[in-house]
Amino acid sequence: MSVKVRFAPSPTGKLHVGNVRTALVNWMFAHTLKEAGGQGGSFVLRIDDTDLARSTPEFEQGIEDDLTWLGLLWDERYNQSKRFDRYHDAAERLKKAGRLYPAYDTSEELDRRRKVQLSRGLPPIYDRAALALTDEDKARLEAEGRKPHWRFKLDGRRVAWEDLSRGHAEVDTASMSDPVLIREDGLYLYTLPSVVDDIDMGITHVIRGEDHTTNTGAQIEIFEALIAAGLGAEVPNFAHMPLLVGADGAALSKRLGSLSVAEMRDQGYEPIAITSHLGRIGTSDPLEVAADIHALGLGFSFDKMGRSPARYDTEDLDRLNAQALHAMSYATAKDRLAALDCDLGEVFWEAVRANLTKFADVVDLARMVRGPVTPVIEDPAFAAAALAVLPEVIDAGAWSTWTSAVKESTGAKGKALFMPLRHILTGQPHGPDMATIVPLIGRERIEKRLRGEVA
Repeated sequence: MSVKVRFAPSPTGKLHVGNVRTALVNWMFAHTLKEAGGQGGSFVLRIDDTDLARSTPEFEQGIEDDLTWLGLLWDERYNQSKRFDRYHDAAERLKKAGRLYPAYDTSEELDRRRKVQLSRGLPPIYDRAALALTDEDKARLEAEGRKPHWRFKLDGRRVAWEDLSRGHAEVDTASMSDPVLIREDGLYLYTLPSVVDDIDMGITHVIRGEDHTTNTGAQIEIFEALIAAGLGAEVPNFAHMPLLVGADGAALSKRLGSLSVAEMRDQGYEPIAITSHLGRIGTSDPLEVAADIHALGLGFSFDKMGRSPARYDTEDLDRLNAQALHAMSYATAKDRLAALDCDLGEVFWEAVRANLTKFADVVDLARMVRGPVTPVIEDPAFAAAALAVLPEVIDAGAWSTWTSAVKESTGAKGKALFMPLRHILTGQPHGPDMATIVPLIGRERIEKRLRGEVA
């Protein structure tokens, strides 16, 4: 069997960390098989734009841009807004089979019934009053201006499946309200288009958050009803992942939970840091940055995923981001350095990359080399003594030769020797290895800085 998964975002907002994790796990599951030479797998991007009033081309393009930037490229792509004929056909089949029925209850009426049920200690589920309506009742209600919404009639039984993430799972649909599949205005809600598309597109595995577990019971019944009506072959497999929580174990804050990929990109996070973080939290894998997105995918397995919520910690993300930069080759960084006007060569990059937490930090490090730097001189006599023994040629061995001469001239050693020189030459108390950075600064700028000049 060839594995096929899907990610179905709605283009009514930006991608955020929660739905990116869903996309990532789907992509990794498919590509673990595809790139390992096993069953093979494909990743479908399905734009859920059935809500024509709220969906926008700008958000749709943003979704594509974000997934591409993260390296989550799709094998097939669809828009649900182009498939209304298929949903209409499916709805008619369900109506004919007696599984989709019209209900005219208003939200106020439903709310009153729920309150009565709760006061009597009963579960607040829909009482199926609409099933008792006669044709005359329906005609009267429609004459009053009411339009029906359409509910799927559940079997009211225990629906079981083997969940790839949770193991054996069961849902009793007798404890659920018959779900509304079509609104009064004719808008298809998420469930029916999703099931129809999963059938039509041959989706073999539906992978999503554990908050959808209860919904799966009802959806399996819809799959089975449509298959019985001749619209498909088999029900897909399911996996429900533990949800994300904050570093303190509490629900992910609104600030972080709604953090978009676009914002993270603007804040300077590397795509491999984001995917490594989201792909490995909540698993038995060490939380380290992957070599690339493909290596991350090849290491994925549901067997590694724990049952506890995955902790999303920005400190971990920052650490992974630094790791990614520290391992980045000059060939990879070169064009980005040039875009920031900071391409000072491979020696410079290799000297400074270990000091980066975000790529944009390189701007300050390039300024440290070529200036202007305002030297920090606490002891003018020390600076003058250092200038007096400055080697004529500033090469790879100049720092060692020079600091030995300064030590002999001033008697300073250890931190008292190296820290004042760093302050004078870079204006900073810490930074790249001075032995490498000094030749890049060059003798002319070193002289000026030792004299207290901005250079």
